[in-house]
This record gives sequence, C-alpha cells and structure tokens, in this order.
Amino acid sequence: MQRTGDPAPVDAPALVDELTAENVALRRALDQMPHGLCAFDSDDRLVVVNERFREIWDLPGKVTRLGSTFAEIMAATRGEEVELSHEPSVSSLAGPSVVRREWRMDDGRTIEVVVSRHADGGCVAIHQDITERRDAEDRISFLASHDELTGLSNRHALRHEMTRLLARNARGDEVAVLSIDLDRFKAVNDALGHAAGDTLLCFVADRLRSCARQTDFIARLGGDEFVIVQCGVPQPASSTALARRIIAVLSQPFDLEGQCAHVGASVGIAIAPFDGSEAEVLFKSADLALYRAKADGRGAMRYFESDMDSAAQTRRDLEGDLRAAVAEGSFQLAYQPQVDVSTRRIVGLEALLRWTHPLRGNIPPADFITLAEETGLIVPIGRWVLAQACRDAAGWPEDVRVAVNVSAAQFIHGSLLSDVSLALDAAGVASNRLEVEITESVMMTDLGRSVAVLEELRRRGVRVAMDDFGTGYSSLSYLRSFPFDRIKIDRAFVHDVETSLDARSIVRAVVALGVSLGMAITVEGVETVAQLEAVRKQGCSEVQGFLFSMPRPAAEISELLNSPDNLWASLEPREEPVRAEA
Repeated sequence: MQRTGDPAPVDAPALVDELTAENVALRRALDQMPHGLCAFDSDDRLVVVNERFREIWDLPGKVTRLGSTFAEIMAATRGEEVELSHEPSVSSLAGPSVVRREWRMDDGRTIEVVVSRHADGGCVAIHQDITERRDAEDRISFLASHDELTGLSNRHALRHEMTRLLARNARGDEVAVLSIDLDRFKAVNDALGHAAGDTLLCFVADRLRSCARQTDFIARLGGDEFVIVQCGVPQPASSTALARRIIAVLSQPFDLEGQCAHVGASVGIAIAPFDGSEAEVLFKSADLALYRAKADGRGAMRYFESDMDSAAQTRRDLEGDLRAAVAEGSFQLAYQPQVDVSTRRIVGLEALLRWTHPLRGNIPPADFITLAEETGLIVPIGRWVLAQACRDAAGWPEDVRVAVNVSAAQFIHGSLLSDVSLALDAAGVASNRLEVEITESVMMTDLGRSVAVLEELRRRGVRVAMDDFGTGYSSLSYLRSFPFDRIKIDRAFVHDVETSLDARSIVRAVVALGVSLGMAITVEGVETVAQLEAVRKQGCSEVQGFLFSMPRPAAEISELLNSPDNLWASLEPREEPVRAEA
C-alpha cells in the first residue's frame, strides 16, 4: 500500500518511450541542421555527430563513429588549416572559450569551424561550408584593385602603386609613365559589336603583358586606355624601347572569331622627376604627350614637352569658345562654284563652313573642324549647315545644286537622315538639288551602317559624292560598296597636271572609271588656265577652284547666279594660281 507523501511510482516503460522519442527528435534535428556539428569529451573522443558534419568533410561512417578520437578524424580529412590574419580566441569567465578556424580543402572548398571548449575539457564545434562566401569576398577584393574585363590593375591600384614608386623616385629612381590609347578601336567596336570589342581588349591586355617586364605595372583605366609604369631602369632609353615594342605588337592584326581586326596604338610618355613629381601631374603630362602622338598621325610615340601644356590650354579655350559659338549661332557659310566645262555655267556650289571669333577673327576650318568632331559638336554644327545651305539654295535657280560635307561623326550619331529631311522640308528644296559629300573616313567607321544610310539618302533623291578621291588607301574598294553619283578628284592630282605625265594619267584613269560606273566627275583645285586645259583634255566635264572664284558669301552667290553674265567669261580665268583659304 502506498503511504501518503511517498513519491509516485516511476512508469519505467513510459519513461523509456519518452526518452527514446526525445532522442529520435534530437537526432532528426541534428541531421537536418544546415551546419555540421560534433562534440568531444575531455579525452577528445567523439560523443555527438550529425550527418551534415560527415558530408562537409566527406568522411566515411567508420571514421566518425562515436568514440573516434579527434586525431583519427583529422587524419582522414583532405585539406589544411588556413592561417587567419587576425582571429584571436574569445574567452569569458562566465562561459566557454570560443575559437574560429578555417580549412582549405583539396577540392577548393573552404570550411569554417567554430569551437566552443568548456571548463570540463569537452568541446562542441559548428562546421560550415563558406566557399561561396569566401569566393564572393575574394571577388570583391579583386575588383577593388583590378579591371573586371582584362584582369589588369585598375585606376585605384595605379594611384596606390604610383605613390609607392614615387617614394622610390625621391631616392633617385626615375619613373616613366606610358599612356597608351588604341587607334581605330571605336571603328572595330562599331563594326563587329561590343562583344568583339571586349575580346579585342583582352587580347590587347595579353600583348601588353608580353611587352612589359614582370616588374612593370600595367593598368587599364577604362575603354581603350591603358597605362604602363616603369621604375628602376635607365630612362628614357627603356621607355622608348617599350613604346616601340607596344606600337609594333599592337599593329599586328587580331583574329576575332574569324574576323580580322586592325587597330594600332599611340603612346605618350612622361618621366619623373623631370615632368612632375606627383602622380596626377605625371598622368596629365603623359596624356598631353599621347594627344600630340595621335594628332601627329597616330601609331606614334611622343615624350611630354613643356609647350604641350599651353597648347592644351589653348585647345580647352577654343573648345569653350566653339561651344559658345554653337549656342549663339556664330557660324557662316561661304560657297564655291562648280562649273560645267561644256556649258560654261555654274551648276553647283559647295557649302564651306566659316567661323568668325569675336576676339581672334576668322578661325581656319582646319583649326576647329577636327575639334568639333572630337567633341561631338560637329553634329549640331552639321545640322545647322544642312539647314542653312538648303535655305540659301531655295533662292537659287532650280537647276543649281548645293553640296554639303558630312562628317563620319554625323553618321555615328544616327540623326543624319532626319536632319537632311528636316532641312529640305523646311526650305522647300527638292531633294535632288542636295548633294552630300563624304570622305573615306565615313566608310571606314562602319561600312555596313554607312552604306545603309547612303542608300536611304539615294532612295529619297539626295545625291552622294565621294570627296578627296584618290587620297585614301581603299577608295576604289568603296566604289564597289556604293554607287556614288559623283567622284571629286582631289586637288593633289591637279597641282602638276599640266607638266606631269603621271598626274595626267591618273586623272584620265579616274575619269574613265567614273564614266564606266555611271558617275560624274568634278576636279577640285583648278587654279590656272593651263590646269583647266589639261584636265579638260583628259575628259573632265566639271571643275572647281580659285581660277573661277574664291568661296563667297551667300549674298554674292545669289547675285552671281541671277546675273545674265553668269558665263565662263565672267569668271575671269587667271594664268597664275591664286592662294586662298579653302
């Protein structure tokens, strides 16, 4: 009989069932943990382990059976502990000490282990595969100092390296900065696509590595701009040799998945301490030298010279004035007649851009057209030229055409077709009275797109002329790509035409080519009666040059065209050449 106050009898079977259920639940929870878990007693023997622990370490069950020693388990792992830069143990009087470790496995994975050791000598460890996290951290760290596309160092790393090298410079070591820019890269990128352009940049990076020493520092600043820094070698001999290697290597063709691409490179060089003792000053000096190299014809190397800085400032001032001129509409057009040899009448006029600077007076086109193309200002300027030329032509006889030069930049911008249509519609001029003159540079930019635009212009009735024919290396190939309405023979072939058999032969051959292809011929640069007679004997039907007229303002052209004396004799042919601004 149970006495009052005695503890209730224990139901042993029920207690066993309860403990069994708890163990099963605990085991299920352990095996479903995303982390590996193991526990060792004070003798470093395994007392608890879950399935995830075995998976992370890729261990067989016999190695991780209960009672296995820590040494036995570690002997079966395939990896090694990673030395952490600064991961101290964390100890506490109120609890266990905690230690963090990392292991790099033979298969490339990274395992993090956090061990909690208790006062009785036992421990519990949590294991986690942190490979993805470490890869992401390593990637972020890499990108902080490297260019993602090419793997070269980036601008941030370059500045850090320059700080280090210039400290050596203070001890007497010369530092050379080579600023490198690819020639014609944009043309390749536009023609073959950005993917091909990226591939090309990677190939360029590889070639730069092959040119430089292991101790040289190579960086990509973005786009097609690269920098190489030399230190600890004689200057300028070493930078000269390196620049020549770079230009030679990058001038070789690139195979872009079956497409052959030609670029080339220009190099500007600055040397510390002569061209500056600070990183920013050296970069600026190298860039100025690079700009001079590209202006001198590309594929060249130039060292920084003190006058380059003042020239750059002049260019910046001119650019600011040019932008103001665009905003204020400070341009004018002059027109040079194109004369039919047989009828002795003016049949067309070429529009020539003029800019009168408020302080500097008339700025030669050669001084600002290239700048306008480089800055993109040629697009709004070209739009204005088209509109103004069509407005002026509206007051001329309907059988007189107007010719307008169009830049490659206008083709690239993509608004040329709409600009032409708006100009013609606003002026009420028939499309066949407008002749667009292009040079070989338009075709070199993106042949497929250029031909498509030219074909659409022709479909709308606009005429197309190839200007400066014969001065480019592949002008003949472009005549096969597009049926031009007119070929304009460059003035270079006219200068000696009356005395040079070669010059006359070239003119005769171009005339015959034009006739066979159904293209009209205009000869530019006719300055004397002897030149006129010489080109006429070679079959030329239309001429243009100072012999007949200087470029004239629109008001004078209107008067000339409306005069009853608009005949050959009224143009006052001259025996001696006349020199004037084109």
